[in-house]
Amino acid sequence: MTAILDVYGLKKHFAARQGGLGLAPTKVRAVDDVTLSIAPGETLAIVGESGCGKSTLGRLILCLERPSAGEVWLDGWRIDAMPSPQLRPLRAQIQAVFQDPMSSLNPRMRVRDIIAEPLINFRLASGRQQIDARVGELLELVGLPREAMARFPREFSGGQRQRIGIARALAPSPRLLVCDEAVSALDVSIKAQIVNLLCDLQRDLGLALLFISHDIAIVEHISDRVAVMYLGVVVEIADRDALFARPAHPYTRALLASVPAGSPSERGRAIRLGGEPPNPADMPPGCRFHTRCPHTFDRCRTEAPVLRERGPGQMAACHLDL
Repeated sequence: MTAILDVYGLKKHFAARQGGLGLAPTKVRAVDDVTLSIAPGETLAIVGESGCGKSTLGRLILCLERPSAGEVWLDGWRIDAMPSPQLRPLRAQIQAVFQDPMSSLNPRMRVRDIIAEPLINFRLASGRQQIDARVGELLELVGLPREAMARFPREFSGGQRQRIGIARALAPSPRLLVCDEAVSALDVSIKAQIVNLLCDLQRDLGLALLFISHDIAIVEHISDRVAVMYLGVVVEIADRDALFARPAHPYTRALLASVPAGSPSERGRAIRLGGEPPNPADMPPGCRFHTRCPHTFDRCRTEAPVLRERGPGQMAACHLDL
């Protein structure tokens, strides 16, 4: 099956100054040589600790940031270096749902105008009657009444505001939805409702999802495949069932073991992460995880591992066969 999204060798490096004036700037490798793909109708989850580069990767895919190197292909079009006028019509095919719906919705606009904005910008509807009809359809699609059109975002709960954000993202009929910590700011019960809504929308509309999260239990529920990131690199990528049943990288094992007892994702593994991640502006040589890994040996300190196959649908970047 032809992928809807292909990412090749994607990098994003930022200049950072350390120590004081007069010192040469260092380089923060926020995303460092990431390659992945998403098939139509598939959910690929990106998981990892805060600061691992998940959100930066999402912004690069959305072309909200320009990469330092690498390529982003959407439905056969290379979009990372595309001039804005050419990119504009393709933006309808890839939309985003962000973490905080209150900051991503204009508080001075009514819900009708918020959802209508992409319809007008992409010239998908014209005239008040046609626009109102489509906005009403989108509201009902995400579980809100048509009457919500006349109200402002402040009049809704956090979960309802996120539904409005999803309706706006769906307005141009995208093929790929990038959800960047889209449920992390919500209460547990509301979080489950929004995740179930996304699953229903994916099934009914044939959407592909890039689901960025640090919540292991939700990732296990929603994903078809999972990519695990650590300090800007993908250390494991696998089909969901393979990853949760047989994690091949020590960092993946530690993430799964960190899920609180009683969670559906708890596997009883004893591995726990020690210490803090290294400074991203002063990356250790060799494997980036070796300073926290319980299995470190000499090769880990000098040679960076590459992703290699560990089983059907599973690749991991580790020198050991765990």
